[in-house]
Amino acid sequence: MKKLFMLIVCTALILPGFAPAEQTEANKKTTARMDEVVVTATKTKETRKDVPNSIILIDEIDIQESPALNLGELLSNEPGIDWRTYGDYGGASGFIQIRGMSDNGTQVFVNGISYNSPSLGRADVNTIQINNIERIEVVKGAGSLLYGTGAMGGTINIITKRPKHDEMSLKVNAGIGNNDTFRIGAEQGMYITDSIGYYLAANRFETDGFRDNSELVHNDFSMKLVYDKGDVLDISLYGDFSDREYGVPGIKPPGGTQPFYNNGVMIYNADSSDLLDEGEDENKHLVIQIKSKPVDWLELGFKTDYADMENYLYNRWYSMFSSTTPGSKSWTENKVHGTEGTINITPFEGAGLLLGFEYKDFDWKTKGISLDANGQNVAGTESLNEAGIITKGSFAEVQYRPFKSVKLLAGVRHEDHSEFGYEDLPRYGVVLNPLENTTFKLSHGKHFNAPTPNDLFWPNLGDGTRGNPDLEPEVGWHSDATIEQSVMNNKLFFTLTYFQWDLDKKIIWSPDSNGDWSPENTRTYEAKGCEVGTKIGPFSNMTFALNYTYTDAVEENRDYTVQQYPWPPFVPADFQYTWVKRRATNTSREQFKGSLTYWAEFGLTATATARYVGDRIWYRTESTGYPNVHTVEYTMPSYWTVDLKAEQRISDSWVISLKGTNLLDKGFETYLSTFSNDSAGSNVTAGYPGAGRSVFLGATYEY
Repeated sequence: MKKLFMLIVCTALILPGFAPAEQTEANKKTTARMDEVVVTATKTKETRKDVPNSIILIDEIDIQESPALNLGELLSNEPGIDWRTYGDYGGASGFIQIRGMSDNGTQVFVNGISYNSPSLGRADVNTIQINNIERIEVVKGAGSLLYGTGAMGGTINIITKRPKHDEMSLKVNAGIGNNDTFRIGAEQGMYITDSIGYYLAANRFETDGFRDNSELVHNDFSMKLVYDKGDVLDISLYGDFSDREYGVPGIKPPGGTQPFYNNGVMIYNADSSDLLDEGEDENKHLVIQIKSKPVDWLELGFKTDYADMENYLYNRWYSMFSSTTPGSKSWTENKVHGTEGTINITPFEGAGLLLGFEYKDFDWKTKGISLDANGQNVAGTESLNEAGIITKGSFAEVQYRPFKSVKLLAGVRHEDHSEFGYEDLPRYGVVLNPLENTTFKLSHGKHFNAPTPNDLFWPNLGDGTRGNPDLEPEVGWHSDATIEQSVMNNKLFFTLTYFQWDLDKKIIWSPDSNGDWSPENTRTYEAKGCEVGTKIGPFSNMTFALNYTYTDAVEENRDYTVQQYPWPPFVPADFQYTWVKRRATNTSREQFKGSLTYWAEFGLTATATARYVGDRIWYRTESTGYPNVHTVEYTMPSYWTVDLKAEQRISDSWVISLKGTNLLDKGFETYLSTFSNDSAGSNVTAGYPGAGRSVFLGATYEY
């Protein structure tokens, strides 16, 4: 509380001489429009109704009204989107799954640079702060033609704020919440000449979290420099830096679990299965983009980017059931250099040709050392592994509108990968516009996901895991059909989508014949379902939104139910597994989201959001007595959460806000895993608990 009070006092003393910001007018609050501009879907500016994909667009006003504290919360339960996080601790990672696809099937970009970890193939969206975001474009469906590996379920492009001409913007915000949560942020941007401008943003976030060993300290800084000569030439330089230190409490043991000590040090208790584990992330990104439209029929684009992602993990465990080393330290570093160029040619009205190339150089390095039962380094166990991957992609896409109400799209990408060879990735699309505010969309494309450096090269650090250099990429097809309708002067927007996708050679980690966990290409993974969304308003100072998603995802995997299975490392070389198609792991069949926003003339804005997530399945292999092994199915029950944000403008420059998430304090689990209860001498299934009730009070000064 002292930190917040001092910040408000200092800001009030320093800033009263600045001119006030204009209050957002109620008539600026509109629903989705058919003529909204999208860039991510085609790498060129297109209106929403001309894009064959199903799209979600979120602007600055949507972000400001949302109770969300991070990007994952903001996107959660939008049509086709599932936000998954590993529990309720401060540094918990969070990932986006689109249409039941694994989280490595979503590519996340910030200003065009990928935030997906090359080591894991997925992006931790919980690390991305939302106060500096101007716009978010989510394009669902196969995106591998334009974005290469991983863009199977869809792409998310986050566009940060730019300076505005003839305006100097400044925003300072701070807040406090339960669990000793504290947040402070600042933004400032302006043009210093007619053509040159900048936008700066910085944040600090601290929390003790809900559980033991769940603290987090987060710092980030970003900068965007622009040279703007309109369509003739636009150059932007964006860079950011973030640093996070956090505890890793793991799953929550079952009720009644007694604290366990090793040599006088507590290893776990009833609150957290890992009291000593901790981690640190340090990430840097830099991207330069050049865009030019020298003549009406030609657009040129060039981008070069660099990412440096470093992760440190300290793991301690002790188990009488395991012969593995009781701990390790590991350092992983990914450096990625990328270059991309595009040419968009419009020879005549209604036709377009996009040509592009992309080059990426991945440098991967990991270092590890084993720990003894006391947490000390074990001499002679240090390992250092390095590897490099180079990918080259070239793509072409043609668009043609033979009639005013019909648009056709077709394209192909050729991807060369230094480890497994090449993939050719076609995509097709049809857009029908029978009426000005009615659109029918069809999209069909091939997608792929390359194995990550972790999958290929991960060394055995004494914990029974190792990579597999013989992996092949995951490949498949993604199809969808969408109807979008806008009526009543854009006060009612409706969208309905049916989707279907399949995937062959899915990569999963499982025990091999040596008893080590390593990745392998399994058989198939597929899903079908529908998405329904509507936005209504503004009516009587209110807007209303409803979203519903149904996903039927099926995976093909090993089944041990009827096997007399000698557990590794005693598996015979000729052992034949039984394969079975079953409901996909950790995928909810039904999701729902409803939100209501109200604003008053005296400066009050309030948004209530309700989310529903259906039950999810998890499978565990258990033994009832050697060598009898069988598969057990566990269910994570469905749950509801309710969030609320109230924001009151008390002057032209000052805004006070109050956010509450999971106000009903509903308990739920996000993932399941196995817990070794050494005190009781048993292995049991336990979960990562979802976040409980959270309240956050904030103050913002706007110039």
